[in-house]
Amino acid sequence: MHRRILGATGISVGDVALGAMMFGAMGNPDHEDSVRIIHRALDAGINLIDTADVYSAGESEEIVGTAIRGRRDDVVLASKFGLPMGADPNLRGASRRWIVQSVENSLRRLGTDHLDLYQLHRPDHDTDPGETLSALSDLVQAGKIRAFGSSMFPAETIVEAQWTAERRGTHRFLTEQTLYSILTRRPEASVFPVAQRHGLGVLTFSPLNGGWLSGRANPAASHRASTRPSSYDAATPTGRAKTAAVAKLTSLAAEAGTTLPQLAIAFVRAHPAVTSVLIGPRTQEQLDSLLPAAELDLSAEVLDRIDEIVAPGTELDPADNYAATPPAIEHAHLRRR
Repeated sequence: MHRRILGATGISVGDVALGAMMFGAMGNPDHEDSVRIIHRALDAGINLIDTADVYSAGESEEIVGTAIRGRRDDVVLASKFGLPMGADPNLRGASRRWIVQSVENSLRRLGTDHLDLYQLHRPDHDTDPGETLSALSDLVQAGKIRAFGSSMFPAETIVEAQWTAERRGTHRFLTEQTLYSILTRRPEASVFPVAQRHGLGVLTFSPLNGGWLSGRANPAASHRASTRPSSYDAATPTGRAKTAAVAKLTSLAAEAGTTLPQLAIAFVRAHPAVTSVLIGPRTQEQLDSLLPAAELDLSAEVLDRIDEIVAPGTELDPADNYAATPPAIEHAHLRRR
């Protein structure tokens, strides 16, 4: 496993990391099997595990906590907060009130006294960024977290947060976690250049685009397809575009002597802005099939061929970014007098 430094944190992480979203009711409900998968990943050289409070309503954190018991010092442990943990509006977002409560909840479930990286899962448009940065800085000072980062922030929000930290004299976001794959290349246009300019470590998720690049004959049969079936309809314009791209990429992977999912992960690893790519297996078989991508380096010719199939900085389906839509676009009343 190749190692890279995670932005300005100074922390060394593998360039392939384990995403824990599929551990628990959202994916694999078998706790013992999930623990075995985590141990297999650690034994293979992965050292960064990324989870979130919202994954299976805290169940994922509990599973990860069980798995790393006795191995905590070997793990770079990351979690996230901010998405709704209940109907109460105060059980979400990036207010000081919720940050202080949510980190204690996560630490309890994970069975640890600190997190190496704590990430705001989505931008909170209702909370002053200075308030959020101040609260997170206090957690660093208290030793509850070692560093904090953002997730799915557009470039302008990343810049605003960096500027706010400098102006207010707080700690700053040191990482950004973003959706990125061959089929969703929008971060190349703005998020990656901004992250590089500010020295942020970049974690990416969904390198298989929710199953489209999994190598399955029918992506609609993937586990993730059950949550957003319309995004896997091959009869829609975006579905047809993805189906055509996947066919070309499958042929390219075969020519390169690899599998489609391994090609997809190696593509993400190849971008100079990316520190580590999160893989999210649900089974040990899936994990074992993805691990070889950690040693796969794509040639310039293969990367150029990928550019011909999906142009740099573009995405085939804007709906893939469904969880990061700004309120002013999502809610019509905010666009009207």
